[in-house]
Amino acid sequence: MLPQDSAGAVELEEPGLPLTDDAPPGASEEPAAAEAAGAPDSGRCWLCLSSRCCSRTEPEAKKKAPCPGLGLFYALLSAFCFSVSSLLVKKVQDVHAVEISAFRCVLQMLIVLPCLIYRKTGFIGPKSHRIFLILRGVLGSTSMMLIYYAFQTMALADATVITFSSPVFTSIFAWICLKEKYSPWDALFTMFTISGVTLIVRPPFLFGSNTSGIEESYSVHLKGTFAAIGHAVFAASTLVILRKMGKSVDYFLTIWYYVVLGLVETVIILFILGEWSLPYCGLDRLFLIFIALFGLGAQIFITKALQIEKAGPVAIMKTMDVVFAFIFQIIFFNNVPTWWTVGGAVCVVASNVGAAVRKWYQSSK
Repeated sequence: MLPQDSAGAVELEEPGLPLTDDAPPGASEEPAAAEAAGAPDSGRCWLCLSSRCCSRTEPEAKKKAPCPGLGLFYALLSAFCFSVSSLLVKKVQDVHAVEISAFRCVLQMLIVLPCLIYRKTGFIGPKSHRIFLILRGVLGSTSMMLIYYAFQTMALADATVITFSSPVFTSIFAWICLKEKYSPWDALFTMFTISGVTLIVRPPFLFGSNTSGIEESYSVHLKGTFAAIGHAVFAASTLVILRKMGKSVDYFLTIWYYVVLGLVETVIILFILGEWSLPYCGLDRLFLIFIALFGLGAQIFITKALQIEKAGPVAIMKTMDVVFAFIFQIIFFNNVPTWWTVGGAVCVVASNVGAAVRKWYQSSK
């Protein structure tokens, strides 16, 4: 269970999105960039991206097999790009998390708009699905703002690990809303995730007043924790909504609602907070550009990985997000994660890997 899905269905931008074999294509949090960058026209094959699909014009025996391990390599590159983007969000000093989200929405809008015009899908969508499109847009953009806030207010490794709790909420919401099966294994993975998050949060009534390893005051750390958990909840809700709509709505249209409503939401919040301003430091402006570029790269690579590799192995490789977060925290912030964080990461990653292996095993039967 992980934060991104099968070919064509990747959220992520944020870590911890579900990457399970039963997740429908197109269920990722913000793959606008990924699909926009490599989306073939209607006459092309989504798998090979050629103008004439080899699967329709050549015998099965003549198909060219992808390089072994290439899909996992793409997944590793996606994890690296996402981690760099997260690092840059934390490095930005003079830009509020909501304003970073607004800049990202503008960039994605510039990418998605020509795609919608080319595909002639319209900008409103079918009447029966508009409520779901609106919910997808609002919940998805809220998820993005929360994770950016979490990265800015707590340790990079802590925030990254907590975001990987998203699959737990996805399985619960899918059980409630979509009547999908919730097995004892899912309950076990949920307990592992809850244990991991508890080790990172370290509530005083369980751990006393020990706050070693926490960057800011405990109250700020707690706000960042709630933001990271909120991101996981909203990301899971978005994925369930995308599953509900299935393929009846063009995927670019779901992204369009995401960026448009996200931009409206961020502008309103910025005016309320009085935080709307261009960054004063030229370095921060450069960071904003690279945040968008590396976020785009993460989506491109995860989409390509899911096109040529099963979702289970990709989900396992995606947990490298956590490894990169630990490395970046030590190198760039001189902050060695505590054993509490390490223990929490082991629990959450074990939950994600266990769920992914189980789904992989079931699909291979």
